[in-house]
Amino acid sequence: MKKFFLILISVIVLAVVGIITYVSTALPNVGEPENITIDVTPQMLERGKYLAETVSGCIDCHSKRDFSKWAGPIKSESKGGGGELFSEDMGLPGNIYSKNLTPFALGDWTDGEIYRAITSGVSKDGHALFPIMPYHSYGKVEKKDIFAIIAYLRTLEPNKNTPPKTELNIPMNLIVNTIPQKAEHSLKDNYDDKVKHGEYLTTIAACADCHTPMEKGEYIEGMKFAGGMEFKFPNGDINRTANLTPDKKTGIGNFSEEQFVSKFKSYADSNYVIRDLDAGEVNTMMPWLVYRNMKEDDLKAIYSYLMTLKPVKNEIKLFEKKKES
Repeated sequence: MKKFFLILISVIVLAVVGIITYVSTALPNVGEPENITIDVTPQMLERGKYLAETVSGCIDCHSKRDFSKWAGPIKSESKGGGGELFSEDMGLPGNIYSKNLTPFALGDWTDGEIYRAITSGVSKDGHALFPIMPYHSYGKVEKKDIFAIIAYLRTLEPNKNTPPKTELNIPMNLIVNTIPQKAEHSLKDNYDDKVKHGEYLTTIAACADCHTPMEKGEYIEGMKFAGGMEFKFPNGDINRTANLTPDKKTGIGNFSEEQFVSKFKSYADSNYVIRDLDAGEVNTMMPWLVYRNMKEDDLKAIYSYLMTLKPVKNEIKLFEKKKES
C-alpha cells in the first residue's frame, strides 16, 4: 500500500509539473503576428487619434495620471510613455505597469505585432499581457479601427521612458498565459442604428470592463454594467464604479439623454478648470477629462444602448474615505 501511494504521489507530481511546463512554455497560443502593412490616410489618422485619445482611452492608461487633481488628468510630459502603476493596493494580483506606446518603444515592432498585442493580448516577444489591457474587447471591433489606432500611435512624439517590468503573483503569473485569445472581430459599427452604434462604442471603450463586478477574474453572471468594481487609492480611499443599467433606483434609469450627455460635457465647458482635490474628497478613477471630448452623437448612442439593457438593482457607494484606525 505504501508503494502504491508513493507511485500515486509521483504521478500527481509529474502531472502538475507537466501542466506547469505546458502553460508556461506552450501558451499563450494565438498564432504568429499577421503580415500587415497599414496604408495610412489623413482620415485614418483622424479616426485613430479620436479613438486612442478619447474613446478607447489608450493614451490615458499609457501615461501617468496626476491623482492630486480631480479625475486624475494625464501628466503631459508622460503622454504615451507608459509607467502608470496598477498595483496590489488596488486589489490586483501583482504590480502591473502600462507599456510605452510611442515610437521609442514600438519603433521596431511590425504593424502585425502591434495588432496582435492590441487584439489578442500577446506582446512582441510572445508573453501574455494581463487583461487590465482590454484586448478581449478590442478583438471584437472592426479591424479598420484597430489599424487606425496603430497608425496614430506611430505619429506620437517618442517618449524615452522604460516602465518597470510587470510582476504578477503566483499563480496568476501562470494563469495569465491561458487568457489571450485570437481576435474574432464579431462587431460591426452601424451608424444608421443608434443602439448598435452605442453597443460598438461601449465595446471599443471597454466600458463593461470597469462597470461590471468580478469574482476570480470573471464577470459575475447577470451583473454586466451593474457597477461596483472597486479601485483603491494608495491612501486607502475607495472609488467604486457606477451602475450603468437603466434601473430607476440604483442605475441611470431616471437620466434623460440630455442629462447623460451633459454629465460628460460639463467637463468640457470653457469655464471648467482642472482643480486640486478638496480636503477630505475621494478621487475618481473615471477619466472624465478624456471622455469629455467624445462627440455628442456618440454619447447619445451610448446612452441609447445602455437604456436597452436589463435593469439590475445594485446600490453602489461610489466613494468611501479610508477608515481611521
